[in-house]
Amino acid sequence: MYQKRALVVGATGIVGLNVAEHLRDLGGWEIHGASRRPPAGASYMISHTLDLLDRERALEALAELAPTHVYYCTWTLGKDEDANIRLNSGMLKTVLDAFADKGCVEHVSVVTGTKHYLGPFEDYAKNSPVTPFREDAPRLEKMNFYYALEDVVMDYASRFGFGWSVHRSHTIIGYAVGNLMNIGATLGTYASICRDTGRPFVFPGHPSAWNGLNDITDARLLAKQIVWASLEPNARNEAFNAANGDVFRWKRLWGEIADYFAIEVGDYPGEFNSLDKRMKDMGPDWDRLVDNHSLQPNKLERLASPWHTDLDLGRPMECVNSMNKSRALGFCVSQDTTQSFIAVFDRMRAERIIP
Repeated sequence: MYQKRALVVGATGIVGLNVAEHLRDLGGWEIHGASRRPPAGASYMISHTLDLLDRERALEALAELAPTHVYYCTWTLGKDEDANIRLNSGMLKTVLDAFADKGCVEHVSVVTGTKHYLGPFEDYAKNSPVTPFREDAPRLEKMNFYYALEDVVMDYASRFGFGWSVHRSHTIIGYAVGNLMNIGATLGTYASICRDTGRPFVFPGHPSAWNGLNDITDARLLAKQIVWASLEPNARNEAFNAANGDVFRWKRLWGEIADYFAIEVGDYPGEFNSLDKRMKDMGPDWDRLVDNHSLQPNKLERLASPWHTDLDLGRPMECVNSMNKSRALGFCVSQDTTQSFIAVFDRMRAERIIP
C-alpha cells in the first residue's frame, strides 16, 4: 500500500498531466487521474473517466477512492462569470464532498491564475494593477470564479481539517492536446500555417505586450510548485504566484519563435490585431497541412485557442508576478521561457502534431 495517494483532477489537461508526470518521476505515489476522457499512454496512472458537472455519477465514480492529496487542475467555461462561479465552485465541491467524511485527505491544491489580479473574462484587464503582482494584493471588487474556488477550498479545509494551497499561474506554456488555454499549441499551429502558406508571422497583441515586460508559467515548473506546496509544512494554507522567474518582451521572443520555425517575422502594425480573427479561416489550410505532412488528424480548433491567446497578448499593461513568497519558503525552481516554448514545439513535432 502506498502511503501517498494522489488524485489529479483534470489529468489530461496542460497542468494535470504535468502534475501526474512529476509525481511519477518522484516515485512512491499511487496516482489516480480523473478526467472526461482517459489519458493516452499514461500507464503509470489509474484513470477514472467522469464529468464533474454530473454530480451524482461523479460521486459514484470517486466513492471507492481515498486520496491523501487532491490536485485540482481543471475548470469549465460558462456563458458568463456568474455561470463560471456556479459551475466551477460546484465541480470543486463535488470532488471535496466525495471524501469529506472519510478523513483521508491531507492536502488539497487548487490552480487558479492571473485573473485573480486582472479580473474575470468579461472585465479582463480593465483595471490598472500595480506590478509585480503579489499574493497579498486585495481582491478586486468584481467577483470571479478564482475567488470562488479559493473560498470553497478554505471553507472545506477549516471544516474537515486538511491543508490547502492555491497556485496563481500566469499564461501557461506546456504540452497538452485539446486544452482551452494553450498558448504553446496555438502559436505552434499558427507558425506552422504561416510557414506552409507563406503568410507573414505577425504579432497580434497590444503594444504594451510587444514592447513591455511579461512573464509566463511553464507547466512543468507549476507542477513542481504544486507538489512542493502539498508536502512542505511551511507552505500549508497559502496562495502562491507561479511563474518562470524570468521576464521577457514579446518583441524579442516572437523573433525566437520565428527562428524555430524558420520563418520571417511580419511587420508589427503597432496595435492590437486579433489572432482569433487571423486564424478564423485557417481551418482548411490546417487540414491540408495535416494531410501533406501525415500528422495526427487533429482539427485546428482542438489544438488552438486563439481567443484566449488574444487575452494573453492583448493586455494594455506589463504583467509580471513576484515569486518572492514561494522562494522565501524554499521553492527556488526557475525556467528559461524561450526554452519553455522550444520544449513544447519539440514535443509537438515528436508526437506528429505539427510538422
